[in-house]
Amino acid sequence: MYRPFEDFRISGRFIAVIGSGGKTTLLRHLAQRLPGTVILTTSTHIYPFPGIPMLDAGGEAMPENKQRIINEIRAALAVNRVICLGNRLSSGKLASPTEALPFETLPDMADYVVVEADGSAGHPLKAHRPWEPVIPPCATITVGVVGAIGLGLPASKACHCPELFCNLAGCSPDEPVQPEHVAAVLNREALADCWLVNQVDALPDPEKARVLCELINRDASPCSLGR
Repeated sequence: MYRPFEDFRISGRFIAVIGSGGKTTLLRHLAQRLPGTVILTTSTHIYPFPGIPMLDAGGEAMPENKQRIINEIRAALAVNRVICLGNRLSSGKLASPTEALPFETLPDMADYVVVEADGSAGHPLKAHRPWEPVIPPCATITVGVVGAIGLGLPASKACHCPELFCNLAGCSPDEPVQPEHVAAVLNREALADCWLVNQVDALPDPEKARVLCELINRDASPCSLGR
């Protein structure tokens, strides 16, 4: 159901972001615009955000370690409106902090918690395997992102898990992806409360993004937040 982006509102204090084609960009966008303090984190893997203080929640799940991290979060939020929290890996990415600090403890320390809860290996479109996405049970709303630049590309190139996408969409891997294919996948999976169709400015025909929004059976807004 189409909704203009300027009318798009996200309710709730614990926001899970899923999908493909701009999740990390949406996290930064929300961090800039949500009022109050914000913790950015992940239930999967993300890179740290340049310019945003990062706290390492690595360590064993011991009471003294949990309290240390809580104290560090509160101290960081006392001087920074937005922080990033995760378990730093040798790859440079951040993993979920939940081994040391359960997600449900985070809303006690910040006005908003925004969690990247999915992965797409850089593809603009995806279908979800049974263990995806990794939405924390305490999330109050799930926002989905879909990359409009996948429209018109063969499913084999545009999609993460293309075979699964094609099974749900009723198309072949070599077939150009159309709005009705993407909508079929999103509607059948029914994983998000609302959707952002991102990267509209990169489409030769932006009307396709509006058509896709109309076909999604949740509130859906076209936007151009970036990749």
